[in-house]
Amino acid sequence: MLAVLLLVATLPPAPEIRRLPAEEANQGVATDARYIYAITNDAIGKYDRSTGVRVAQWKGDPRIFKHMNSCAMVRAELVCAASNYPDVPMASSIEWFDVKAMRHVRSRSLGPGRGSLTWLDWRDGSWWACFANYGGKGGEPGRDHRLTTLVRYTANFVEEGAWLFPESVLARFAPYSSSGGAWTRGGELIVTGHHVPEAYVLRLPQAGSRLEHIATFATPTDGQAIALDANEPSVIWSVSRSSKQLVASRLPGLRTAGD
Repeated sequence: MLAVLLLVATLPPAPEIRRLPAEEANQGVATDARYIYAITNDAIGKYDRSTGVRVAQWKGDPRIFKHMNSCAMVRAELVCAASNYPDVPMASSIEWFDVKAMRHVRSRSLGPGRGSLTWLDWRDGSWWACFANYGGKGGEPGRDHRLTTLVRYTANFVEEGAWLFPESVLARFAPYSSSGGAWTRGGELIVTGHHVPEAYVLRLPQAGSRLEHIATFATPTDGQAIALDANEPSVIWSVSRSSKQLVASRLPGLRTAGD
């Protein structure tokens, strides 16, 4: 175990470059070429990236959209990970939104299973979904953060593989789980937790069922969901819950960032 831990690099902190006030800056953030989207449990705000002005908002029924965790821009649609947190048994769904009209267009229920869906990304013709498990509120008996799982699905959500998270990262999540994740263009996975102001760079293992921890870097915000900027993939967006702001920072020295 010691030899593995010595290989984990500590990168410089991600330098902050911009803050954008957003009423919905609570759970996550997503971007396209022109807009920044702020996500909370039952609402999405659409903000002009040049002016910072909110130009549209979608608001859902909180009885139906109980806990929307994060969204990713995939083929001009916002694809959002949602769950029934903190209810148990844990159940999850995926929600799609038309960002031009800012309306909900379809849903896919994943039901109960591996945990609570917190983030979803698209890469290499596959969906990559993170299912959180918790050691306290929102958790199920006999399950805790150590069962947090990354699942790879086909385009039609047939499971292709699944991996546990590195023990060194799980220790930082405890008692919560992974709130955010995004693949870089170079093929590294950046994930965040729930409350610690740092991010973790992971990769798929050559063998086995546990992701590998490559590096850690400090972030200007405390966990929650993240997004790589659609225009500058070396820029990472996160949310500050306490100040209701979307925060942009630059990935610190990752050679695979993609710029």
